[in-house]
Amino acid sequence: MSTIGIFFGTDSGTTRLLAKKIAKQLAKRLGEEAVGKPVNVARARPDDLLGHPCLILGTPTYGNGLLPGKAADLGEESWAEFLPSLEGKDFSGVTIALYGLGDQETYPNHFVDGIRHLYDFFTAAGARVVGGCDTESYDFQRSKAVVGDRFLGLALDQHLQKLLTDQRIEAWLDQILPELREALEPEALAAAG
Repeated sequence: MSTIGIFFGTDSGTTRLLAKKIAKQLAKRLGEEAVGKPVNVARARPDDLLGHPCLILGTPTYGNGLLPGKAADLGEESWAEFLPSLEGKDFSGVTIALYGLGDQETYPNHFVDGIRHLYDFFTAAGARVVGGCDTESYDFQRSKAVVGDRFLGLALDQHLQKLLTDQRIEAWLDQILPELREALEPEALAAAG
């Protein structure tokens, strides 16, 4: 069986901790052999992402909707520097689920905008993105990551709604698990169908 690649950008380490939590929950559901160890994009190469049939990608949003990286005044390279290294790579046939961190109180007009940056980049490269979530239990003004009344990925606020994180991750994994299984085992599904 192929593995699910989990990659994240971070500065404070919160996105990393959530990547580990997601990986642990996925391993319980699919088995440890199906889930790769979470990797910081600052330590990844483009081929690391291309080696998986499905990916879970996480990012915080900084300031006025920026991806983490030096442009956001962070000390370490992150998504802002890594995405250009993926230019021209073909992600056709790759299933991707996104999660993003934001602060609804401090940045209500840019809540989890980072999700949209990743969504736009990877869909333009041919990937299929799955796993949006409803906006109804959040309190923000605007977000580029919203289409209609849904986020384009899992939106998390570790400042204002930390107590909802585990529940939101569980519900999101319930939603994306069939898509991930299909991406991991297309031959088995074709033979059974």
